Amino acid sequence: MSQSTIDNLPLNSSPTTSVASQHSETGRSHALPFIFWVLEQSVFLLLLIPTAIAAAAMFASGLGWPVFVGTWIAVPLVLVGIPAMSLIIGSRRHDGGAVDWAPFVEFKDAKMAAKWSGKKIPMEILYEAYMAEKLDFKQDVYETMLKRNKLFRMCFTWGDAKFYFGEFLGQNVTHTVTSDEGDIANVYNRGNDFYNWFLGDTMVYTTGIFEDPEDTLEDAQRRKLEKVCEYVQMQEGDRHLDIGCGWGPLVCHAAKNHGSISTGITLAQEQADWAHERAKNDGVSDKVTVIVDDYRNLPAQKWDKITCLEMAEHVGIKNFQKFLLQVRSMLEDDGIFYLQIAGLRRSWQYEDLVWGLFMGKYIFPGADASCPLGFVTSQCERAGFEVHRVENCGVHYSVTIHKWYDNWKSNEEAIVAKYGERWFRMWMMFLSWSVIIGAQGSSTVFMITLAKNTKLDKESVSAEEAGAVPYSREKRWIGKKTVATQQ
Repeated sequence: MSQSTIDNLPLNSSPTTSVASQHSETGRSHALPFIFWVLEQSVFLLLLIPTAIAAAAMFASGLGWPVFVGTWIAVPLVLVGIPAMSLIIGSRRHDGGAVDWAPFVEFKDAKMAAKWSGKKIPMEILYEAYMAEKLDFKQDVYETMLKRNKLFRMCFTWGDAKFYFGEFLGQNVTHTVTSDEGDIANVYNRGNDFYNWFLGDTMVYTTGIFEDPEDTLEDAQRRKLEKVCEYVQMQEGDRHLDIGCGWGPLVCHAAKNHGSISTGITLAQEQADWAHERAKNDGVSDKVTVIVDDYRNLPAQKWDKITCLEMAEHVGIKNFQKFLLQVRSMLEDDGIFYLQIAGLRRSWQYEDLVWGLFMGKYIFPGADASCPLGFVTSQCERAGFEVHRVENCGVHYSVTIHKWYDNWKSNEEAIVAKYGERWFRMWMMFLSWSVIIGAQGSSTVFMITLAKNTKLDKESVSAEEAGAVPYSREKRWIGKKTVATQQ
């Protein structure tokens, strides 16, 4: 717009003229930050809040203990029950309607078929019936899920409510060493063949990095491992810690290709066994150590480079700040921390939450720290880290999971023979739906490069003082070898 056009705009808008500040866009409330704050608190404090409010109400009213008891019960109902009911009611009002799902879904249960005839089927009803073999998809599961908005409803059900109040909240408010081991170790000790059937030879349970969607899964995963090493500027002899090392792909890659002395930690013995065998085959057994334990039990020592690829979700919102402070205490002052974490979009849709409950119930129990980026970076800065680089790689994850889906589907006979039809169907639903979730940004993965936010920099003090300062941001981050995954 030219300056003359700007000068000629009317100062006062008429009924037929609008200005940019008048629009229909709406933002989101502060409900999520409040929920995060609540989940960080101790059980004692959470019990103290309604107790204090109830005591104040009792003394203010002068009506004694009945007011105390009534108020104590009412406070959590108002703070938790009303928002929950609002979500449930809102979800059930937004996408109903008539539909013919018969060309795509076949019910084995006549009563269930009659109940939902001509109506959209809630997703929780659909996936529970599919896993229980009460219905079949007549076409490919992924292809049918692409039509989900026309066929199924993204609304909360009684089953969702039972899981949320019966299990999900309990997972979120505990996150002790014992409870986390119970939630996580059993998942990854299920069997290495189970995971190999969809992850493929690399056994990397995180996103690959693609230059072309037609890249092989193996090439994308090797590219990803190298990217991580570039991000942390891995060097010969670096003491490297990988928290949540899985089957050991990163520790072995770093040791083999960059000469690091790498240690991984996992809760699963099955993963550690695979990692040890991988290190042996790669000729780096002398440079790779894998510990089977909780991250909170790591020995108090310093590391040059620390990486954590999609394990931090499992520490929980309750322990997230404690986790970051522990990492900071273990990182050398001139070290680099790479945090890769799955997260949900801040402007959520009902499908995001319905999918999240499915994931919490069946795939990643207790992984409640999958949050919007603002939560993660705020927590990192609060813990004393400087956020250097953040990249959103959800679309890469979508392509990765699609290849996992194809692998899983191609191994159906072997999977069903060993683990049964239910496990096969559960992962068909998980993988097919997650391809879509990643593609549309409902859930994504953030790749975050961090360093200690030191008080001084070698370039900000005199030459005689610089020796006592950990590092130079200028020398670290300026150069020809800048790294980015996006094209």
